[in-house]
Amino acid sequence: MTAAERLTLWLAQLRDTGRGVLVARAVIALAGAVAIVVPTVAPWDQLDLVLILAIPLLIATVVVPDSLAGVMFLLTVTVGWVIRAPAEISWGLVVTAIALVVVHLATAFAAQLPSYVRIERRALRRWVLPGGIAVLLAPVIALAAALVQGADVPGSLLVTVGALVLATITVWFAAGQRLGRE
Repeated sequence: MTAAERLTLWLAQLRDTGRGVLVARAVIALAGAVAIVVPTVAPWDQLDLVLILAIPLLIATVVVPDSLAGVMFLLTVTVGWVIRAPAEISWGLVVTAIALVVVHLATAFAAQLPSYVRIERRALRRWVLPGGIAVLLAPVIALAAALVQGADVPGSLLVTVGALVLATITVWFAAGQRLGRE
């Protein structure tokens, strides 16, 4: 296949892309941009390598959501924060965490769909409730971890892990999943 044929095929696929797929990819792009910009404007010095890696990874995630680029983007932003950010929890951390959760959920949604698919509202509604719960639980878990960390409670790691497990179970059942086979 020549380059002209590949370009023609790509343009035809782009023309046939469904609105739901475009919305999911726009959400990935917007939340990913927030996850890049918030740590960049933070008062502490972020590694320049984070921007150099995160921007192309975000573009690759938007174009090919079912690739490894999404995971690498999440790891790049997270590791960049862990390496240079202060230890206390701030609004920047909460906003970045929410943006990363949204990138993760939108990428998971877009990765399971071919670009030409037409999505019914029912399929989108199935993702809205678990996604909303996950987005709302991210700052709650961060606040709970900060309170437990500051309280010097024995077993605080168990409390944090327990909160994450409870959040995961809540999202699992909100998505309509079952424990057994049907």
